[in-house]
Amino acid sequence: MKLVGLGGILSASPNCIILNEIRRLDTQKIHSLDGRTCSHQSNCDHFYSCIGNKETVTSMKAMAETTTTTTTEDVYDDAYEEKQGLASPSQIVWRNVLLMTFLHIGALYGLTLLPSVSFLTLIWTGVCFTVSALGITAGAHRLWSHRSYKASLPLRIFLAVANTMAFQNDVYEWARDHRAHHKFSETDADPHNARRGFFFAHIGWLLVRKHPKVIEKGRKLELTDLKADWVVMFQRRHYKLSVMVMCFLFPTLVPWYFWGESLLNSYFVPCLLRYTVVLNATWLVNSAAHMWGMRPYDNSINPRENKFVAFSAIGEGFHNYHHTFPHDYATSEFGSRLNLTKAFIDLMCFFGLANDCKRVTQETIIARVQRTGDGSHKSG
Repeated sequence: MKLVGLGGILSASPNCIILNEIRRLDTQKIHSLDGRTCSHQSNCDHFYSCIGNKETVTSMKAMAETTTTTTTEDVYDDAYEEKQGLASPSQIVWRNVLLMTFLHIGALYGLTLLPSVSFLTLIWTGVCFTVSALGITAGAHRLWSHRSYKASLPLRIFLAVANTMAFQNDVYEWARDHRAHHKFSETDADPHNARRGFFFAHIGWLLVRKHPKVIEKGRKLELTDLKADWVVMFQRRHYKLSVMVMCFLFPTLVPWYFWGESLLNSYFVPCLLRYTVVLNATWLVNSAAHMWGMRPYDNSINPRENKFVAFSAIGEGFHNYHHTFPHDYATSEFGSRLNLTKAFIDLMCFFGLANDCKRVTQETIIARVQRTGDGSHKSG
């Protein structure tokens, strides 16, 4: 686990202070769950700390084992300015509108079936929800979008399969759009720009054509780490077929075949209802967590700390922290509290399937809180 601290020589620029020489990077021995100790040398070349309206951590080496270049594609670009003028009209994708409408009607019907499904089916629904969610949070988000930890081949395969069960676009496209979301947060180049309202940030962005700026800026992002990961590219090539199997057939057929649940219940509860709940839990991070809650780390940005979102999205609701320190694998300073994803990654580290988890030092957090927070910070 890397703990990155502040120190070094400051050289000022109009937009930010650049820590271009780190004199002290806190490399500590970490005691693992089995009592062993391990030490990791920092591979952080630079640490940028932008002040004023935006401040964030950038320029850490890409965590992908297949690349040695540093990237900052998931860090807010305060140099980007939107051109003023008439907004581009939204072009509705009616196919998506119909599909999302029918999906949510099916999920509502699934709710009415809950009293009639067996206990094993309820357990299976919970398992499918958790696996699907981890495919997004531990996989597409913390591993592939932010490279906040390293995963072994077996773990990457599991997370790609879990991500397929979640059916929220393949890892490559999800990570590309998420990096654009961080780099151009709440501008027209942000795929789910929260400044366009709750509905757009939640689901509306999937019901219209992408803004031309999203496409333009997305094409310019550095994505070589994703292209070099054969697991990511294999999933992308076979995504449609694997979605049919993992998102729809597998959750439906298991309870029907193994304990005699009816096909009706199996399809509408562990399949459609589970899928819809995972979708909305993820969307709440884009909508609710950008609108409601405290901003203890950076009062100049919209992302908030929202405990309800943290609970529903298994740890993704500490959003002001995450946008302030995007490379922290925990996305929170409070450990595994309301953060099942961090607990999962820690468990994978215990089994030797993950390593090199990046963390921000407490001194860096406190310094940031005092400088740009809204005064709501409570440690511990």
